[in-house]
Amino acid sequence: MPIRLLNAQTVNRIAAGEVIERPAAAVKELVENALDAGSSRIEVILSGGGIDRIEVIDDGAGIAAGELALAIERHATSKLGDEALVRISTLGFRGEALPSIGAAARLTLISRPQGQDSACRITVAGGEVSEVAPAGAGFGTRAIVEDLFYATPARRKFLRSVRAEADAAERAVWRLALSAPEVGFRLVSDQRVMFELPPQDEAARVAALFGRDTASAMLVLEAERDGVVLTGLAGPASLSRATMALQSFVVNGRPVVDPLLRLALRLAYRDVIASGRHPVAALRLIVPAEQLDVNVHPAKTELRFADANGIRSLVIGAIGRLLSRPVSLAGAPPAYVAPMPAEAHAQVYAGQEFQLRPSVAARGFAEAELAFGAPPLARRFEPAPALQEHPLGAPVAQILDTYVLAVAADGALVIVDQHAAHERLTEERLRAEFAAGAVVAQSLLLPVVVEMAPGDAARLLANAATLQLLGLEIEAFGPGAVLVRAVPAALREANASAMLQDLAEELAESDTPVALEARLDAALARLACHRSIRAGRRLTSEEMSALLREMEATPRAATCSHGRPTFLKLTRAELEKLFGRRGM
Repeated sequence: MPIRLLNAQTVNRIAAGEVIERPAAAVKELVENALDAGSSRIEVILSGGGIDRIEVIDDGAGIAAGELALAIERHATSKLGDEALVRISTLGFRGEALPSIGAAARLTLISRPQGQDSACRITVAGGEVSEVAPAGAGFGTRAIVEDLFYATPARRKFLRSVRAEADAAERAVWRLALSAPEVGFRLVSDQRVMFELPPQDEAARVAALFGRDTASAMLVLEAERDGVVLTGLAGPASLSRATMALQSFVVNGRPVVDPLLRLALRLAYRDVIASGRHPVAALRLIVPAEQLDVNVHPAKTELRFADANGIRSLVIGAIGRLLSRPVSLAGAPPAYVAPMPAEAHAQVYAGQEFQLRPSVAARGFAEAELAFGAPPLARRFEPAPALQEHPLGAPVAQILDTYVLAVAADGALVIVDQHAAHERLTEERLRAEFAAGAVVAQSLLLPVVVEMAPGDAARLLANAATLQLLGLEIEAFGPGAVLVRAVPAALREANASAMLQDLAEELAESDTPVALEARLDAALARLACHRSIRAGRRLTSEEMSALLREMEATPRAATCSHGRPTFLKLTRAELEKLFGRRGM
């Protein structure tokens, strides 16, 4: 077959597949055009997930009648002032969106700029362009897309369900609304108003789109390095979700779904949230134009940073410092109180009374003696004064020898999981020692021989020098056995065999220095679990008070090493709601 040039209509349809791969992409391009036009209010109306119809109405600058025909030509744009593609200040700049939509669907543009007596209309259907004609409309632009991909049926048959396409389109508007809080947004999908937002500040916009309860728990983030400014809101460790739905990234005013930023956010939270959970964040970056390339892909949702390592380090470091703030009730997840099981009622009514002890001044865990005995259902203590400087308040009881109850200065009821809390305290102590150069080791009076699979033993022995930094001194002791001479001082009473087996699992897939460093980081969390106060262990009042005070002084104490919450709270309003007293 001889080589030939494709006709313009075919070229446009091929190119349209890159730019407009689904309704959400068309919605994104049209809303970006509206934002670039300086709109103060944008309305998006979807039908059939955007497959049947998309309508975007704005009050922006509009398109002059004499430029409507040019606007739907490929690579025609009014936005690109810098043809070196360095200082791009608009969301769009390629001049591809409108001709791509017009090549794949039926596109109608009705526009009227200020100073023009009336609006004008132009229609493009499968690449066929109509004449510009008068129309009745106010100032701004109205873009209507109908029967998407009717001209490219091969693409249309790969669309997902109407609901899935609607979700994706709504998500695109959600991101854009977050990126421009100063603009009012209204989104309607199949005659249902999804949200209607007035122009507002960034915190109010996040509250409107993330949910007020979620936003109220988020922490203000501000950081700067080498001319790059990072601001926004980030959730505490206790605020996580099953998906990445509540994550927003805006770079130089552009909403992006960038893998580098997603990775940086995940790494920043990896030590404080459970595996499979995702942090909540609305982050905004300002990057010098010469350090950023937005011309990576037609969708413009991925970026190329000149200093990718610096950006990643800025995000990880800033969030790490934020999460290291002392624990406070503001970051606690709401508590859910389940009904007491019938057997618990039976124990209470059988005469199992609360044990009463006076509360005394708190001492450190190293000074406190742990009490053992038959576990009562609950033990109550006289509370010490709940001082304002103690967010977790004063302990009043221990329930099921597992949970510490405290009352905060504002009257909130605080419930602490003693094992989860002490696990975090132990990990942070180990982590601080590791960061200082080496974990403090405790030599064993009698070395311990640990037998394990030959492969696990060999893996540990191959990393003996590195493990010594964790306070573990080991050496070979015949085939499939390891001799332990020292353990971390903080874990001196832990089971050496269990510790080594856990470390062997952590090192199983480590075959590069970077991977090993990451595995050792995870190993610190694994080790912390071996010397923490266990559930079912009875605590004295001074031990409980010491636990609360150490939690308040320890970074990231709101979650344990596995990302589970260490404490919950019940405010007066939440208690009244549980008892049906709301509105009484």
